[in-house]
Amino acid sequence: METLIKVLKGGSCKITPQRIAVYNVLQDNFDHPNAEAIYNKLAPTYPTISLATVYKSLELFAELGLIQVINIGENSFRYDYNAKSHPHVVCTKCHKVEDLEDESFMELSSAVEEMKHYKITKQQLCFYGVCPECTDM
Repeated sequence: METLIKVLKGGSCKITPQRIAVYNVLQDNFDHPNAEAIYNKLAPTYPTISLATVYKSLELFAELGLIQVINIGENSFRYDYNAKSHPHVVCTKCHKVEDLEDESFMELSSAVEEMKHYKITKQQLCFYGVCPECTDM
């Protein structure tokens, strides 16, 4: 929470209860929710919050480098509290998104830099497949 307040103040942004609530949902959620899921979670506690407020908060957090936006190709962006570049694996049946933490992916960025002479500043790598829960169905 201190990071959020510090970054918002540093960016001359208002610190509102709704922004704090949106950030808290992401912080407590490892399933990479979309804006609608965040809104649905907050609406009972914050009846005056709008979906537009959730979208605007998420856009601001992404601009400030507080969160990562993941486009997994389902016509809806997903949001990750872990802003550090890292790959994901996506279930094509239930649309679950999971983090992949492995140093070998960092080596992949280095290999691309070496091969193409780019300075890689970020990567967004997603693997697609069927999760164990959906495979057992």
